[in-house]
Amino acid sequence: MTHNKYPSRLKIFSKKEKEEIEKMLESQFGIKKIQGMILQRGEERLFLFQGSLTEKQIFQLEQTVPVERVGTYFAKIMEDKDGKSKIRLSIEGTHIFSNQISKNIFELNDNQVEDWMKGNELLLDNIKQIKIEGGGDENSGLGKNGWGTYRGFLVMKYKNNFLGTGKASENKISNFIPKNRRLKERNN
Repeated sequence: MTHNKYPSRLKIFSKKEKEEIEKMLESQFGIKKIQGMILQRGEERLFLFQGSLTEKQIFQLEQTVPVERVGTYFAKIMEDKDGKSKIRLSIEGTHIFSNQISKNIFELNDNQVEDWMKGNELLLDNIKQIKIEGGGDENSGLGKNGWGTYRGFLVMKYKNNFLGTGKASENKISNFIPKNRRLKERNN
């Protein structure tokens, strides 16, 4: 819902709306607290603003000059097959919340990381045989030890680096790295 007081194409989330996003992030990834304002442009993309402008100043700025975005793109709200909203973190989102992410982490090995960074899907012989750090969320199908069937968003990690989010399905993890950020093929 757009604020009537300051008409805008930007939506600044209310405290209640922000708490709903925090609940989703905690359920999916263990993220408990978001520092700053959440803004939305369009239907899905969420931005985190941690600057010193007030809500009123942001709306006034948008009325004065064309504002493409305010803050850092950190997530996208997406619907799953059951019509439930889920959050897919961007690469920046995984970095912003790296110290809080504790669930649904897939550890890439040395053989997988280059393929992942090139934008390729990870093909897995049997998704039931992977271990997800953090044990998954309540709807993941994983046991407390992190083993089991998993379908949903995973934070991809290599050693101490977060590399965005993938989506696990029956036998693969889909890649969401934008084309312009993928590792390019080397020409020997």
